[in-house]
Amino acid sequence: LITLKNENAIARAVRNIVLTTPGEKIFDPDFGSSVGEILFENVDDITAVSIEDEIKSCLSNYEPRVEIINVSVEPNFDENQFDVLITYRIIGVDLPPSQLEFALLPSR
Repeated sequence: LITLKNENAIARAVRNIVLTTPGEKIFDPDFGSSVGEILFENVDDITAVSIEDEIKSCLSNYEPRVEIINVSVEPNFDENQFDVLITYRIIGVDLPPSQLEFALLPSR
């Protein structure tokens, strides 16, 4: 049960890091990712690669509990969004890799 709670907490932390804009956290102005700014670019493969790189960078900097296995960002042209799939392994726990899936879309 404790492992399950930790898994959920880590999944929420991964998602929060990706969705937090730098400057939003008061005592750590560099915390977060600039994914929100990238979302206002064209929905295409080039932007998807930029988002992948930003997600990998921010997670390697701010989430030491996970080892990133893969980050996949696919442009969804019909919905004007990017579908994100992050595959990671929790360090120090003998569990199979976890996956976190969510959609990124620009908000006004």
